[in-house]
Amino acid sequence: MERETLEFDVVFVGAGPANLSSALHLTKLVKEHNDAVAKGERVGQSLGDIEIAVIEKGAAVGAHILSGAVMDPKALKELIPDFVEQGAPLESPVKEDYFLYLTSKHALRSPITPPPLKNHGYYIVSLNRLTAWLGEKCEEAGVNIFPEFPGADLLYDAEDRVQGVRTGDKGIDKEGKPKPNYEPGVDLRAKVTVLGEGPRGSLTKQLVQRLGLDEGREPQVYSIGVKELWELPDDRYPAGRVTHTLGFPSDSQTYGGGWIYGMQNNIVNIGYVTGLDYKDPMLDPHAEFQRYKTHPFIAKLLDGGKMIRYGAKTIAAGGYFAMPRTYADGVLLVGDCAGFLNSQRLKGIHSAIKSGMLAAEAIFEAILAGDFSARQLQRYEEIVSNSWIMPELKKVRNFHAGFKHGRWMGIVNTGLQFFTGGRSWGLFDRDKAVAGHEEMRKLSAYGYRGDKLEQRYDGLRFDGKLTFNKVTDVYHAAVGHDEDQPAHLHVLDTNICSTRCAEEYGNPCQRFCPAAVYEMVDEGGTGKKRLQINFSNCVHCKTCDIMDPYQIINWVTPEGGGGPDYKGM
Repeated sequence: MERETLEFDVVFVGAGPANLSSALHLTKLVKEHNDAVAKGERVGQSLGDIEIAVIEKGAAVGAHILSGAVMDPKALKELIPDFVEQGAPLESPVKEDYFLYLTSKHALRSPITPPPLKNHGYYIVSLNRLTAWLGEKCEEAGVNIFPEFPGADLLYDAEDRVQGVRTGDKGIDKEGKPKPNYEPGVDLRAKVTVLGEGPRGSLTKQLVQRLGLDEGREPQVYSIGVKELWELPDDRYPAGRVTHTLGFPSDSQTYGGGWIYGMQNNIVNIGYVTGLDYKDPMLDPHAEFQRYKTHPFIAKLLDGGKMIRYGAKTIAAGGYFAMPRTYADGVLLVGDCAGFLNSQRLKGIHSAIKSGMLAAEAIFEAILAGDFSARQLQRYEEIVSNSWIMPELKKVRNFHAGFKHGRWMGIVNTGLQFFTGGRSWGLFDRDKAVAGHEEMRKLSAYGYRGDKLEQRYDGLRFDGKLTFNKVTDVYHAAVGHDEDQPAHLHVLDTNICSTRCAEEYGNPCQRFCPAAVYEMVDEGGTGKKRLQINFSNCVHCKTCDIMDPYQIINWVTPEGGGGPDYKGM
């Protein structure tokens, strides 16, 4: 098959905060260089116009972007010093901080807000809107942005040097045959390809495995955040108020916590994070969030309100020791796909933007040198190490691993880490971790039987007012996929689903997916069950790719434009 080939200097895969900041900063660096050369202020030649492309699988910039989000503005100030005056879409400065411990009936306010959760000087934002605004800034600077173009495969030469990216084919039916509107994907060749796909990026996963970029690193571990936007009938929860909670409904062995952020126009952003290294195979992160809202404190807050939006997204929480090597021949990793999130502070936007800016500086140096090898691009890792990113991450390097023995031990461990600069238990520089899916125990460890599989959530009812089932929530994520296309969720051996997985784990894909994508259905009255994949529900959170105990689910990009539409999220 002949494919169209387009040549660029740099191709960015994913229009998130990291890549957009990188593209914008690179255009500034090139312009400043060219202007200085023209004025005789810098020795060398003008670089002319640098061809930059940003491809995005969503229907629009920001469509697939989801976060809490409270933003530390330090990196955005470096990128755009007058971002407030330029109209950055900020919901509100943080005005109040609360930290609550929830028992089953009560909300106990801590007299002291833990230092990592102090947010004064920060902003509550809709990351969807902020990303769309950064996209506009990029386009004003001459950056080419192509929505509805997912990166399907990386292009390599014979020596495994990355040469660019191939976008996904369009117009293929569910049987894999071309439809009348078929369009083959395009080969975008580039001197440098930058992957900013977010957590568990599909191309990043391929690249790390192929080139061994995780050699000597701890396995990346993840959490999932499930959230809703609610419109309240009055100003009972003012814009600028930030509340974080610990305790209910998580059990003491499960990492979890909630948030409530006050936005403009009586909108509250409410959600719950569950660590994807939980042990109970019956745990359901979506159900944990729904139960969270039944707490008397939360239920009273939401009383009379209306749920208007829903979303779910994974978080790369492994931190410093779980970060893969962020460079190779012709390629760099930025933002969440490289693991730059500070899981203790629940902050990643600032480090994503900064990592993108530093990638731009490394690429600029490579363009000047005419060298795009790993040896030259290693400069990226050097300048990241010398920036404020790595000292921040190093201080919290063992935070998530510190909770592997449960909530109370984790809190003690966190306190010791705070006073010893990040050492686990105050003694050990590096706390060993395992991949989250390996922590899941079998049904037999909990005494679950076939007639008792739902006992964890006995009493939880979805009333359609305060609590909602997954299908209702997915509707409020504005998810859309053309159903006449191949499923983008590849299960390598479905026989395992109906045999071993059913017996050993009770098919946890039906629970860990927050969008009702996976369903075990009766097979023609035989008494046997088979896996049905409702891929059109998918919110692109990647939980299935991460948490499947057999690691037989492979998430790949669907046809461009499909997925959620996280307006205002």
